[in-house]
Amino acid sequence: MATAVAGALGLLWGWLWSERFWLPQNVSWADLEGPGDGYGYPRARHILSVFPLAAGVFSVRLLFERFIAKPCALHVGIQDSGPYQAQPNAILEKVFISVTKYPDEKRLEGLSKQLDWDVRKIQCWFRHRRNQDKPPTLTKFCESMWRFTFYLCIFCYGVRFLWSSPWFWDTRQCWHSYPYQPLTNGLYYYYIMELAFYWSLMFSQFTDIKRKDFLIMFVHHLATIGLITFSYINNMVRVGTLVMCLHDASDFLLEAAKLANYAKYQRLCDTLFVIFSAIFVATRLGIYPFWILNTTLFESWEMIGPYPSWWLFNGLLLILQVLHVIWSYLIARIAFKALIRGKVSKDDRSDVESSSEEEDMTSNTKGPCGRSSSNGAGRVNGHMGGSYWLKSKVVGMGTSA
Repeated sequence: MATAVAGALGLLWGWLWSERFWLPQNVSWADLEGPGDGYGYPRARHILSVFPLAAGVFSVRLLFERFIAKPCALHVGIQDSGPYQAQPNAILEKVFISVTKYPDEKRLEGLSKQLDWDVRKIQCWFRHRRNQDKPPTLTKFCESMWRFTFYLCIFCYGVRFLWSSPWFWDTRQCWHSYPYQPLTNGLYYYYIMELAFYWSLMFSQFTDIKRKDFLIMFVHHLATIGLITFSYINNMVRVGTLVMCLHDASDFLLEAAKLANYAKYQRLCDTLFVIFSAIFVATRLGIYPFWILNTTLFESWEMIGPYPSWWLFNGLLLILQVLHVIWSYLIARIAFKALIRGKVSKDDRSDVESSSEEEDMTSNTKGPCGRSSSNGAGRVNGHMGGSYWLKSKVVGMGTSA
């Protein structure tokens, strides 16, 4: 029995690391044992170092948010306080948990008769109860500041590294002498650091602020991790660096816009978001398909020809492009509505904890319960018209790399 299991595992392992799948024709793993200098050629075992590094990145994030991001948030006036707590009520709590968080008019009237409360008071209770599940603005500020810092640093490193790389200026160099392209120290650090960060995002996604596009982001992180891992194992790292740097170009601008929004610097937020939108569309719908996909699909076909992992690699790149189109469509649709109507009442990608439309429009005024919603996450803050849709969009968007 043990022999049979060992034999089955051996067959599975051999199939998983089949040279016919991973490598071009007439190339074997033995050929890629590599030169003795530096890191030689990329090997699958290098990927194992990512997991302790990802844990280290997550630990650094916790320290950064506590000792750097939080003091910055307090300095710009973001309060360290949670939302207003709803008055305890067993009947309403049961309805909220078991039935609905947004009761209709008929249910509100029934609860009003049962509790002898005014309908507006019950509406106010449900609004405050929903707000209790929101993370405070301070938490969102710290999360965005961490991402802004990482994206900016890794983007600057990527530009500095690629500026002196020949394949940055001539993409055909990505395939020259492929796969016999030794791995330099700088390239290795760039790849492993990016991969560790995305693994940390994969884990922290379940504890971070949950958004409506959770599933899309989950697929995005899977595709990104798969893309980086596969391109590393089969030594497509040169074109991989171009893909990573291109995506990092706009991500830090989105996080900067969110930071300005949380700090209520609305004009700065508007400006940053406009710049982000322009760069996002230019890089994801312009440079990416006509520069990156052109070299991976056509130049590589011409110089090295297709093989099984080549198809998988390009499939992941095309999945990424589909996600680019979805996000660009959402941005364009909201921007179009803003131009036509002057405002947009709801962001399609807004945080799950965002207020309802009614709360957004009334939270900066005194409500029927005698106070408005706290926390500031859903407030208009007096900025209607174009600024309001922008505020909603910036708060709602998550990591888009």
